[in-house]
Amino acid sequence: MVQVCLNGARGAADGAIVPLTPEAMADAAAEAVAAGATDVHVHPKTPCGLDTMSPRVVAATLDAIRARVSVPVGVTTGAWAHPDPAARLTRVRDWTVLPDHASVNWHEPGAEELAAVLLRRGVGVEAGIWSGTDGAARFARSPLGPKVLRVLAEVTDTTPDTAESSAHALLTELGTAFGRPILLHGEDGGAWPVLRLAARLGLSTRVGLEDTLSLPDGERALSNAQLVTEALTRHG
Repeated sequence: MVQVCLNGARGAADGAIVPLTPEAMADAAAEAVAAGATDVHVHPKTPCGLDTMSPRVVAATLDAIRARVSVPVGVTTGAWAHPDPAARLTRVRDWTVLPDHASVNWHEPGAEELAAVLLRRGVGVEAGIWSGTDGAARFARSPLGPKVLRVLAEVTDTTPDTAESSAHALLTELGTAFGRPILLHGEDGGAWPVLRLAARLGLSTRVGLEDTLSLPDGERALSNAQLVTEALTRHG
């Protein structure tokens, strides 16, 4: 599986190609799926371009994307969107339109409670395990581990020469990950080395403007679809 991550926490300063409105996200998702992506991860945005879990914005974003694609669509629950764990729980409880899945960063405060609420609402949980955090150790002790949709092995090492070794270390930390599917990905300078490793290991991966603004040769990417096309030539 190759998931497309449309925008991440990036904003207008990262260029006009980063989709920030529901309509732009829907266009980008449709193009990426046409290029071969089989799953979508998106960060709904306020009118100012900031990440949000607002029920109104999440609904508008999901409705727009689902009008254009028929693959699963997931959203972020990152603490940077709403730093108060209680506020994140309230947002999820108030969602009127539910995503197919939502990523939960296991090292963040309130991750277990948030994942439990999502599961009770029938939303698949992507357990985000970041390298360089205690996420893997916390996940290994979690009673929710066997219930998550998949594990996102997220390599935060952005140095091209060391990202692959950091990925191997993270996978070792994860161990069997309760037998759940693993999606391995990197970011910025580490995005392409980690994607190539995922291909060699037969793991799912993701690519998109959230993770990198550049093609493997260093040229600036023109779209999420172009990144997906490049990824599929390496991942198959």
